Amino acid sequence: MTQLNQFGQPIGDALIDWQPRQAPERKVLKGEYCRLEPLCAEHAAALFRAHQLAPDTRSWTWLLREPDPTVEAFTAWVVSVSQLADPMHFTVIDTHTDQPVGTLALMRIDPANGVIEVGHVHFSPLLSRTPMSTEAQYLLMRYVFDELGYRRYEWKCNSLNEPSRRAALRLGFKYEGRFRQALVIKGHNRDTDWFSLLDSEWPRAAMAFQKWLAADNFTDGGEQKRSLESWREKTN
Repeated sequence: MTQLNQFGQPIGDALIDWQPRQAPERKVLKGEYCRLEPLCAEHAAALFRAHQLAPDTRSWTWLLREPDPTVEAFTAWVVSVSQLADPMHFTVIDTHTDQPVGTLALMRIDPANGVIEVGHVHFSPLLSRTPMSTEAQYLLMRYVFDELGYRRYEWKCNSLNEPSRRAALRLGFKYEGRFRQALVIKGHNRDTDWFSLLDSEWPRAAMAFQKWLAADNFTDGGEQKRSLESWREKTN
């Protein structure tokens, strides 16, 4: 039922007990397949080597930066962003090899309204399309919703970045719309698509992540038995 004020105007639901949330901290988030560590200079060389395994630079197309030509240049970038509070970058560490395999960040952090975005996602070939890549996203979501108590978790991408759009929907985000001519990136127009996951939707999404990541959801050859989307539908 829509709430009305004293003038009979419709207003949003009252959040009587709402308090601003804590800002995220640079801390280690542990999972089964991977863990997230705050990005630091010590990760740079291994991350550079991991990205060098790609046959070309297509994974950089949608990023704000061009690929670094040397490990020294990449390390300089890591140092320049590693202590930022927003965006707050994390390195994905493969728990089997104990090696860095990709990065992602919490950004546009708004504790007053309980809103936060995941971005700067750059996964190397050692991480892309593996259970680790899904778990890395889950670990950040779990931190934001379960530990910090945020209300809204956002995902934004170039409207032409179809892999990112598919990933957002697979992970349980809802498409909200398109901001036309939102940015100029590398000399080209960018329309930005917005997706979100709300705290009310998180319990269902979290259960699906747990079911999908369970060892018995994979064959001996590492193939999934049920998709993440099907687990989410089952928890409806």
